[in-house]
Amino acid sequence: MNRLSRIPVELIFWIAALVLLAAADPAHHQEGKHFTFCPLATIGLGWCPGCGLGRSITQLFHGHVKESLHYHWLGIPAVLIIGYRIMVLGRVHLKREINKNNKEKDYV
Repeated sequence: MNRLSRIPVELIFWIAALVLLAAADPAHHQEGKHFTFCPLATIGLGWCPGCGLGRSITQLFHGHVKESLHYHWLGIPAVLIIGYRIMVLGRVHLKREINKNNKEKDYV
């Protein structure tokens, strides 16, 4: 459990976000039955620059590129950027763990 607590929160957040978006059912998006964190949509405004991004990513993970682009054109770049960020955070965390283990071995 101690090792798990040393994983950066941002890394856990991004991985969890992509897994949840990949597991979402895209059929509900077409019916308009979906939950939103968007404060602008919650107060009733019809347009928000970020609205549709999550639906776009969900559609992309289900192989629906055309629908993904329909919901938000930044869905594909967002997945690429978040994926890159996950790789960077993972690499940094892995290097820290390797260095820490090497230092512990030197002391023994």
